Amino acid sequence: MIKSMTGFASLAREEEAVSIGVTIRSVNHRYLDLQLRVPAALAEMETRLRARVQERVARGRVELTLSVQQRQLPAMEVLLNEPLIAALGAALDRARERGVVDGVLTPGDLLRVPQAVSFRDIAGDDERGKAALLAMVDEAVGDALAQLETMRVREGGYLYDDLEARRATLGGLIDRIEAEAGVGQTGFRERLAARVREMTEDLRLEPEAVAQEVVRLAARSDINEEVVRFRGHLEHWAALADAAEPCGRKLDFLLQEMNREVNTIGSKAEGQAMAGLVVEAKAELEKMREQVQNVE
Repeated sequence: MIKSMTGFASLAREEEAVSIGVTIRSVNHRYLDLQLRVPAALAEMETRLRARVQERVARGRVELTLSVQQRQLPAMEVLLNEPLIAALGAALDRARERGVVDGVLTPGDLLRVPQAVSFRDIAGDDERGKAALLAMVDEAVGDALAQLETMRVREGGYLYDDLEARRATLGGLIDRIEAEAGVGQTGFRERLAARVREMTEDLRLEPEAVAQEVVRLAARSDINEEVVRFRGHLEHWAALADAAEPCGRKLDFLLQEMNREVNTIGSKAEGQAMAGLVVEAKAELEKMREQVQNVE
């Protein structure tokens, strides 16, 4: 299936307790290069998020940015380090007995003592709340990936139409090349035979042997095998472009093979218009190669 590697998706989810934002960008890349930007509190989700992206994307550089903002202040619990406070109170009592200090221990004193008072986010211990948050994030990322997929498929449709038009153009060019090569080969054989007759007027050579040599030399300009292979590549291209699997790398390989066949044709085939047709085919292949760099 022709699918573009370029795409963009962005969405925001506003829930009662949390706001979730997801942004995904994808551009061309030889392989799948995934970059995640996830809040530290959700670092445990990175493996899951990578798997979600890999389900949808086979190739390209993908940047996924996830933001999560709590909309409600979490419930807090104040914890007293009672053993420490008791020991501190006993020490102060002894100090007062000796006249070193006076007065009583105040709340402000406790807050200034390290580890005497600590605060804990009650919601942080709520496993059900965290599980619900992870589920919301997972759903939001899934919807963003669906948006990305829609854009990549739509862009891929434009690529498909352009590449199909160029594939049809190449099919017409190879027909013209084959016809021109046939005419050129016939002319080459006639010129070669005439030249051999001129050179052998004074020599005693068997006519049949001369004719066989002419045919052998003319056969070197035959491009039937290259034309058959080129048409096979065009048919293979159509099958790949209509299949469900990503095909960018395979299409790129086919273009290399087609370019090789055209080069061989250009070196073998005869015909006055052959050079121009070969240049035209190579130019069309280069345009297709540029477009295929965008195909997943």
